[in-house]
Amino acid sequence: MATGSGALDTFPKYLLQNAKKFGTRPAMRHKDYGIWQTWTWLQMLDEVRSFSLGLKDLGVKRGDKVAVVGSNRPRLYWTFPAVQALGGVPIPVYADSVAEEMVYVLQHAEVRLAVVQDQEQVDKLLSIKDQLPNLEYIIYDWQRGMGDYDEPFLRDYGKLQEQGRSMMPGAEADWLADIGEGKGEDLSVMLYTSGTTGKPKGVMLSYDNLVISSKNANSFDSFDENDEIIAYLPLAWVGDHIFSYGQSMTAGYCVCCPESPDTVTENRHEIAPTYFFAPPRVFEGLLTQITVRMEDAGKWKQKMFHYFLDVANKVGERILNGDSVSFTERLKYTLGDFLVYGPLKNRLGMSRMKVGYTAGEAIGPEIFRFYRSIGLNLKQLYGQTEASVYITAQPDGEISADTVGTPSPDVEIDISDSGEVLYRSPGVFMGYYKNDEATAETKTKEGWVHTGDAGFLDSNGHLRIIDRAKDVGKLNNGSMFPPKYIENKLKFFPNIKEAVAIGNGRDYVAVMLNIDLQPVANWAERNNIAYGSYQELANHPQVYDMMAEHVDQVNADLASEERVAGAQIHRFLVLHKELDADDGELTRTMKVRRTLINERYDPLIEALYDGSSEKFVETEVVFEDGRKGSISATVQIREMAPHAPFAMKEAAE
Repeated sequence: MATGSGALDTFPKYLLQNAKKFGTRPAMRHKDYGIWQTWTWLQMLDEVRSFSLGLKDLGVKRGDKVAVVGSNRPRLYWTFPAVQALGGVPIPVYADSVAEEMVYVLQHAEVRLAVVQDQEQVDKLLSIKDQLPNLEYIIYDWQRGMGDYDEPFLRDYGKLQEQGRSMMPGAEADWLADIGEGKGEDLSVMLYTSGTTGKPKGVMLSYDNLVISSKNANSFDSFDENDEIIAYLPLAWVGDHIFSYGQSMTAGYCVCCPESPDTVTENRHEIAPTYFFAPPRVFEGLLTQITVRMEDAGKWKQKMFHYFLDVANKVGERILNGDSVSFTERLKYTLGDFLVYGPLKNRLGMSRMKVGYTAGEAIGPEIFRFYRSIGLNLKQLYGQTEASVYITAQPDGEISADTVGTPSPDVEIDISDSGEVLYRSPGVFMGYYKNDEATAETKTKEGWVHTGDAGFLDSNGHLRIIDRAKDVGKLNNGSMFPPKYIENKLKFFPNIKEAVAIGNGRDYVAVMLNIDLQPVANWAERNNIAYGSYQELANHPQVYDMMAEHVDQVNADLASEERVAGAQIHRFLVLHKELDADDGELTRTMKVRRTLINERYDPLIEALYDGSSEKFVETEVVFEDGRKGSISATVQIREMAPHAPFAMKEAAE
């Protein structure tokens, strides 16, 4: 089999090499109709080639933009190399975006084709097609529900593959020649930012950006063809593109797609991947489930669990780091692994986990240490779309809950005079699509990229992130106000799902909280607290008491840190509704849109500062079917007593 020409500098070339080098090794798995289906690298090459030739028959050529919309499914992953083999550029779009959100991205990118998962995504695109003059074809994966659609521009993925196979073997030579023309400096993919502060920007990443970053990451954690990952993160997120596509292609490891987004935990248990990434929220949720289950367990099991958890807290991380531990402690830990840690890791689907990463937000130190104490090599990294993910990562043996690691391979880090983190690396993006002004603001002529984050390098060379540089403000008394830092401390509590801190240019800090329904509902059930809705539970006096305890603990933590002691929380409220991406309050990557929230909840914010003890509010919401409605409530407001700063306590003593 011919392997194309040129160096290994594009993903289609890696696909050809992997089919030759790894052949019958598994490349991809997918659980469908209750059965795990497996494709070898040779079979995956056949699937990609046939679809690519079908696309070529539709007229796809070098430079064409192709949208990819849906969940983590083999055919959608195969679309990436199929399009790239022809010199086209795939543009993954968040599957849960409503039609109106898709319009800007598809218009801006001048998308010519869209490859989508199912009828739902087809319907979204049909509803906005008149606003997309460049969109010529919509190709769908699932046939279910598509029988009565007769639009001439709709194509079935499988039938397009059949058309591609009918062109074999005569078309293969030209197809290989197309792959051979690809170069490392070519545009590989466009990934749109979440648009936290404005319109999403199209981040252009070259093959060099992605291939070099992927190879460096594989080398850093010793990933090879024997590893496996479960792909469940959004296709449009740079993390998934690197972990489930770039690193897989360059290392040759197997990517496993879950049956559905709702079965990820169960499917992970069946696969037991060696490589796993999740944002802190996932790890927090899993720990909450463990805690809830143990509270429902028998007394003997609870005693055993807590006893061996104490053993793990004392020596687990030391054993994981290879430090010296006494024979007695190691024996107890080994017994705990047999009785508690091992079964727990198996239940979580992490029994074979070689490396796990978390990033995106700060993770609670207690949560982080829990996973490491039971023997899971959980680490933190810091990255951005513009960096092809990797800026820093934690080397084995240098793990801390307070830092995000040292510079990743080939990455340089600098801290500006204003405290902003800057970096330079082979992964630095080519630029923002059709936005030279934003590119110039973000990337200097010397290749340094402004992260927008404030941070510093500690004495060990590890990076510590404080907050978004533009979000760090000051109270009227001159005290520093780092909102994200405060919010992350609040979200360390499993009962708090979201938090928004206010304080810049004001006399004190106030926060608006969202409860996390699952743990709070379980708590309410155990305490015989009746409620009829999320709104009623969120406004319950005992829930407010619980939130007050959490806020008080955060204040105590802030008081112990001199630079943020003045940012303690004086007043708080619990919102009557969950902050929601469909309502525009969060991005699709679950980041808070502060400007919109400040506008939408302005009456509540003012009530936090005018001395009110409650405030009636009515808020517009968007339902799943697109209809709009409103939710009204009288929201309670609580006062909090700040703690004396630790420095003042020492002086008094």
